[in-house]
Amino acid sequence: MRSGLGAVGRGLTEFYVAPYRRTFARARRDEEDLLRLVVLAESLGVPDPARWYTLELLPVLYDDVHEWHRRVGLDRSPLEHVSCC
Repeated sequence: MRSGLGAVGRGLTEFYVAPYRRTFARARRDEEDLLRLVVLAESLGVPDPARWYTLELLPVLYDDVHEWHRRVGLDRSPLEHVSCC
């Protein structure tokens, strides 16, 4: 009985979530881009008042710079000290 209810619950979740999956993925990607912009702002020449708080996140974001700059339409990395292409 429990496995049947679990299957129905998973089916209903899929039914309600499926139409919005692309919207959720786009919203997540936009939030990650905003975080990347905030963290890399100083490197891009924008004064960043929170640079000491975001400094610890730089090594984590450097791995994704290539994917990010290709997605936003830049042929090369906008960061002078990060050459990924």
